[in-house]
Amino acid sequence: MSIGYVALVLHAHLPFVRHPESDYVLEEEWLFEAITETYVPLLRVFEGLKRDGIDFKMTMSMTPPLVSMLRDPLLQERYDAHLTSLEELIELEIEHNKHNGHIRYLAEHYAQEFSDVREVWERYGGDLVTGFKQFLDSNNLEIITCGATHGYLPLMKMYPQAVWSQLQVACEHYEENFGRPPKGIWLPECAYYEGLERMIADAGLRYFLTDGHGILYARPRPRFGTYAPIFTETGVAVFGRDHESSQQVWSSEVGYPGAPEYREFYKDLGWEADYEYIKPYIMPNGQRKNVGIKYHKITGRGLGLGDKALYDPYWAREKAAEHAGNFMFNRERQVQHLHDLMQRPPIVVSPYDAELFGHWWYEGPWFIDYLFRKSWYDQQTYRMTHLADYLQENPTQQVCRPSQSSWGYKGFHEYWLNETNAWIYPHLHKAAERMIELAKREPADELEWRALNQAARELLLAQSSDWAFIMRTGTMVPYAVRRTRSHLMRFNKLYDDVNIGKIDSGWLEKVEAIDNIFPNINYRSYRPL
Repeated sequence: MSIGYVALVLHAHLPFVRHPESDYVLEEEWLFEAITETYVPLLRVFEGLKRDGIDFKMTMSMTPPLVSMLRDPLLQERYDAHLTSLEELIELEIEHNKHNGHIRYLAEHYAQEFSDVREVWERYGGDLVTGFKQFLDSNNLEIITCGATHGYLPLMKMYPQAVWSQLQVACEHYEENFGRPPKGIWLPECAYYEGLERMIADAGLRYFLTDGHGILYARPRPRFGTYAPIFTETGVAVFGRDHESSQQVWSSEVGYPGAPEYREFYKDLGWEADYEYIKPYIMPNGQRKNVGIKYHKITGRGLGLGDKALYDPYWAREKAAEHAGNFMFNRERQVQHLHDLMQRPPIVVSPYDAELFGHWWYEGPWFIDYLFRKSWYDQQTYRMTHLADYLQENPTQQVCRPSQSSWGYKGFHEYWLNETNAWIYPHLHKAAERMIELAKREPADELEWRALNQAARELLLAQSSDWAFIMRTGTMVPYAVRRTRSHLMRFNKLYDDVNIGKIDSGWLEKVEAIDNIFPNINYRSYRPL
């Protein structure tokens, strides 16, 4: 008999990046890389576990922008072309390195990997959401939602209608795609403010996640810390992140992904190969980029990229199995210790960004596969669970008021509000005021109805926390600035056009084709609550 629970939670999210107006935009490859390196490998892990009779349980958010992109015909077509290019390049690499034994071995490894991705991609007809939904239907995977565009909710709280729209549009989109309402929500950036739980309850959601201090500093102080959820006064449950298990995987200092046997992320064929050779596979303007083929391992701390040794997937897989065993061992000891203290089954909630597994940490999907298999066969101390099952089995919990929190730097809001991105908020707040004003209108005709709905889409897209995050990290900043400005400019034009009664139907049609997220949106979600 198990005496506790371990809940692995993956947050699968990418900002909505889709550019039908351009033949090539580098940022669209964020999705393509994640499909190849994270989403398809995870699907293959789930399929293998199911095939082998392992009744795995895991929670995974799939955000509305990600689901929308995965189901978009244009992006599916572009991904297919991207995968074809990778397949062509790796065949060239096999031929190019026929006298270089180890590199050829690695090229053949990648060729097999791309072939496996192709098989999964074609089996689902390019619609990976269908693949994940089958595991939701079998109750192995609990898929939860997020804010409609991953808006940072604490920085919108002065406009409750804007927060409500992020929640309502997300829940409606989830139901359209998964055929049922969502039970839980991954709050964008795990960011919570006091009072948000009322809207979460009104949206029909049963639980949400926050960082550990959101629970540890709750009022009254929760008796069991983060090792049991708390219930808010609205009846919505709150799960807190476990610091110990998170650090084992996340930490750049002591986390598993830094092992010398693992693949080096920053040494990529796109930058290493002869320019004329690699030119057909980099950007159309001739600039180099990552192509996703990497031949070197981390090797050791402090080494320059030029000093890295060649990677070996065999030994990396062995290390992933070892790390999965270590994670299991540590959870057994942790659960045993907590059970002795609590005198009831603890739950260890371990949330991570999904893209860590496969994209950043190449061996991550192997780790997850081994962890489920070892947990199933090699121990009886804890059960792997997902959050909905846990609540069903454990309906009685302490009632507390969570603390304001996020899982960002220093645990609160400064990563999304600082000198690099503060300029966006006066514009976003003004747009929210204007959208609330527009929501009171009754459209005069179908054209105005479309314009009002498009205004709601543009505001939601401008609110994405990804743009403020990118401005703070300092990567791809011009793109994040451009996206914020373009959505606000489109919103303001729609606002002006609706108010003067002169809507440019040709321009509106173009904008609808570009920013086509949430086809069934209703602008009235911004009406006063």
